[in-house]
Amino acid sequence: MKETKRVEFTKAMKHTHTILLPDMLHYHNELLQAAFSAGGYHLEILPEETNLHGYALPYINSDYCLPTVLILGQVLAAVRSGRFDPERIAFMEPQTGGACRAGNIYNSIIHSLKKAGYSQIPVISLNAFGKEKHAGFTITPKLLFCAIAAVCFGDLLMTLYQQVRPYECRRGEAKACLERWNKKLCEDILAGKHISGRKRKEQYRQIVREFAKIPVEERSIRSVGITGEIYMKFSPIGNRHLEQFLQTQDCAYRMGGFVNYAIYLVDSELEDQRLCGSGQMIQKAYGTVFHYLTRIQQDINQSIAEESRFVPDADFVKMKELAAPVIDRGCHTGDGWLVAAEVADLAEKGYRNILIVHPFGCLVSHVCERGIMKKLHERYPDVNIQTVEYDYDSTRALLESRILLGISGRPDKPPT
Repeated sequence: MKETKRVEFTKAMKHTHTILLPDMLHYHNELLQAAFSAGGYHLEILPEETNLHGYALPYINSDYCLPTVLILGQVLAAVRSGRFDPERIAFMEPQTGGACRAGNIYNSIIHSLKKAGYSQIPVISLNAFGKEKHAGFTITPKLLFCAIAAVCFGDLLMTLYQQVRPYECRRGEAKACLERWNKKLCEDILAGKHISGRKRKEQYRQIVREFAKIPVEERSIRSVGITGEIYMKFSPIGNRHLEQFLQTQDCAYRMGGFVNYAIYLVDSELEDQRLCGSGQMIQKAYGTVFHYLTRIQQDINQSIAEESRFVPDADFVKMKELAAPVIDRGCHTGDGWLVAAEVADLAEKGYRNILIVHPFGCLVSHVCERGIMKKLHERYPDVNIQTVEYDYDSTRALLESRILLGISGRPDKPPT
């Protein structure tokens, strides 16, 4: 797509505008809102709407991937809803770059808003590489550390909730614990409390202990691992509320945290810098960020492992080792080798049914997800591994039948 001239998000707009962010990280949203508020910005997560493709497709080609269609649909639905003043809003879109078309969603939003008559609305790129800078949006140290705390706490709450909910003796207790801690952590982040590494670790232990107090019963239940393209994996809008459907099928499901993906992005960029022969200072900077993030991940995993009933994600180094027999670690376009690593990690932990969710027609997903199925089946012959493709015109019956095929393995004891 031809690049469209953008509108600047000015310093004055920081105090007058609401920044609207498309929904993806369901477990992290409220925590991230608190982090941006602590940094001086008013951030809201765009609500779910029906017929999102109907809003988007008049402005983009129907060959665009589903995440692009849904994100753009949320943007256009918001400006036409009447809930927001177009003169007082800006949109924010996370950008990771790369060859994937999703790396161009930022320009697609700008282009489509202009065609729809809303060219005055700024679009902010949220990225870690200093691209598309705006005078009114700066990732300050306070915002950065609050956002890191939000992602870490979101990962922890998600992991614990998903491991307790299927086995709780009193239904709803795990969700109540999740919501109680989510509210407390939002208040803490907004006040700038417990965002340092030491304070976060203290909070991790308290959260783990409280979830560990919830009475559970051992049940024979299907264990389902979820991985795949990052938007489809995390966003209930993208995966058509996959978690809710699995709950109706009495499944114990689990998905890996977002921190692993963040480390994967930094590691991929570091590898690119090495291959391109970049200067030692640049490589050292990326290396420093990489080691910082892996240390953060170790803190979370160690806190989870202190209670024997909980199982943390594999650390990043281990994930790379798990992916090596399946796909070359130099493959880091889109979600690259990380999907194979997450499948292997789930299989090693005892999950006998694994769903790989991705958008239909996504070339990156077909290569890095469907393209590894043969090796995965050879390596884990006793695991039911299935891909589930989503498109805006896929019927619910078709998707649910594919999911049911992917969870058709035998019931299991809790994974270990």
